[in-house]
Amino acid sequence: MSVVPAQAMPGMPKAGVPAEEAGGAAPRPADGVPAPLVAPAPLAASARLLPALAAVYRAQLSRARVARIPLLFVATFQSVGIMVLMRGVVDEGGGAARSVVAGSSVLVVAFVALNLLAQYFGQLRASGGLDHYATLPVPPAAVVLGAAAAYASFTVPGTAVTAVVGSALFQLPMGHLWVLAAVVPLSGAALAGLGAALGLLAPRQELATLCGQLGMSAALLLGVLPADRMPEVVSYARDLLPSTYGVEALARSFDGQPDWLAVCADLGVCAGVAVVSLAAATWAYRRAAVR
Repeated sequence: MSVVPAQAMPGMPKAGVPAEEAGGAAPRPADGVPAPLVAPAPLAASARLLPALAAVYRAQLSRARVARIPLLFVATFQSVGIMVLMRGVVDEGGGAARSVVAGSSVLVVAFVALNLLAQYFGQLRASGGLDHYATLPVPPAAVVLGAAAAYASFTVPGTAVTAVVGSALFQLPMGHLWVLAAVVPLSGAALAGLGAALGLLAPRQELATLCGQLGMSAALLLGVLPADRMPEVVSYARDLLPSTYGVEALARSFDGQPDWLAVCADLGVCAGVAVVSLAAATWAYRRAAVR
């Protein structure tokens, strides 16, 4: 009895021809033999801190340029107005005059870096804007530092104008106003980190705005008014405000022969507080982003 070979069904590989070449599917692995694993495509690497920081800084600077410049004029006009009012009760050229001019100059930094930044991060958290940054391969420190640096950059013109006008108003020497090049970034970083932390930790946007306003009021009362005319209890609260060390450093520079060691010590305290406050703001950003 002869056996007729069965014809190959469509889709079946021919004898001696691999299934891949015949156009069919690869054979299933036998029972008990694991299928080969396919390596997943690698994810994009997270951006490095400095390039990410530069990108966030440029984005925040271009975003806030239109909205914040009018507020910068308000901050400058406010500080100049305070100096004009204090001119009627403070003699020119004395220690009280130096405190008024230095405190009014740093008040511009507090208005922008502390008050406005607290409102910005409070609004960003309330509107869900943190979710956008959380999806980007950007380190949290770059977001906080970039926004803080952008807001602090707007304080430079107003602080310089306030210091020059105050020096002319109270007859103070202007030869050491270059100290502003260190006072503005260090005080701005310390206050910006504090403002960002307040905005991110506040449970509601209204509370973030309130905290920013209270912080600016503290910078006004404790920074502009001369320290030797305050009660001793208030002086302790003054030591807790980071902007007062920038005020002291700038006020010392108005002396004929400044005590540069004391100036550097005050600036060193500002730098230390800036590192701590920015680290706290970064932690607050991580805490708010995961919620």
